[in-house]
Amino acid sequence: MVEFKVVISNEAQSWQIKVDGHHANSLVGKKIGDEVDGIFVSLPGYKLQITGGTDRDGFVMRKDIPGISRRKILTARSLGFKPKNKGVRKRITVAGNTISLNIGQINMKVIKKGVKPIEELLKAAGKLEEK
Repeated sequence: MVEFKVVISNEAQSWQIKVDGHHANSLVGKKIGDEVDGIFVSLPGYKLQITGGTDRDGFVMRKDIPGISRRKILTARSLGFKPKNKGVRKRITVAGNTISLNIGQINMKVIKKGVKPIEELLKAAGKLEEK
């Protein structure tokens, strides 16, 4: 069974929830930049956009790498590499832009708000834990 950690951000706030079962299966095959319905992450009425993520080993998903596999790319300052000196390049391993069974975390942002606030919907679904 597939299980993802989904981080949903809305302006200055963010929430991390676990998505499993048939909702997680419906996210498999989506790409970075795709819009998904909020019902997949217990937020009916919301529209979300996939902005990135990491695989189970911590490799960053890149929008410009097609597919589900990992690749080694030569990069200067970019996603996944922040050099201290100017002109430094490095070969790093990154994951592709498609969500697969190997992905551990998916980052999303809210692009269309629903009627109810996010905290209320997550508490009703039992996804939000009290601190």
